Amino acid sequence: QVQLVESGGGLVQPGGSLRLSCAASGFSFDYQAIGWFRQAPGKEREEVLCISSSDRSTYYADSVKGRFTISRDNAKKTVYLQMNSLKPEDAAVYYCASKSGRSCLGQSRYWGQGTQVTVSS
Repeated sequence: QVQLVESGGGLVQPGGSLRLSCAASGFSFDYQAIGWFRQAPGKEREEVLCISSSDRSTYYADSVKGRFTISRDNAKKTVYLQMNSLKPEDAAVYYCASKSGRSCLGQSRYWGQGTQVTVSS
């Protein structure tokens, strides 16, 4: 059974940091790209970052460049999203999704349940 479980969300002040985790099971994690997405109220879901099976990062949201990074630990079957210098506009539900192959160009196949990130003073 494929599972993706996000954790690490919460309330943080503007300028603060959070690290989200996406723990995977039930599929060949080492051979799949994983993407992080977010959806704010009233907005469409957008892909933020993706990491390929070969550890190559792809940024899809210009607004997070220089602030967010993505990494993976294949031994733990976990992908991380490090978010620094958080802004109120980063507040959203963050989801991870496995891609259909090694590359970030693949379609998103399986999704986690999401974790809420709130940025407020």
